[in-house]
Amino acid sequence: MKISIGSDHGGYALKEHVKSYLIAQGHEVTDVGTHSLDSCDYPDFGYPAAKMLARGEVERAIVICTTGIGISMAANKVHGVRCALCNEPYSAEMTRRHNDANCLAMGGAMIGPMMAERIVDVFLNTAFEGGRHSRRVGKIMAVEQKEQG
Repeated sequence: MKISIGSDHGGYALKEHVKSYLIAQGHEVTDVGTHSLDSCDYPDFGYPAAKMLARGEVERAIVICTTGIGISMAANKVHGVRCALCNEPYSAEMTRRHNDANCLAMGGAMIGPMMAERIVDVFLNTAFEGGRHSRRVGKIMAVEQKEQG
């Protein structure tokens, strides 16, 4: 799977771990930065990762900051992106099954590398259920379209 990944300095260590994990799993990963622990701003990396997703250049995106909150907000500003903050596997499963989330946010200070691996596995391998959930996701996307208007 093609995946974009981005983080600020607070998510840098976890991003590097997740990136290596994904590559070892055979995924094609595009790292949009940051590339150091120097202080930086999460929108500068959440936006490009999400933009790649919206343009169809990747199938999923993963964004990481200290808590995952700010970078998820930045990613969700991109039309067509449904970014969910997940700190445990059940949320990752349900956001895929019921919300068809296409972008995963995590907090580098909130979870460790092994938990991140499990969350990523569940997020990437859980299918959208469709059915009544398609109607609900459609309503979310309709609001987004109206607000873009």
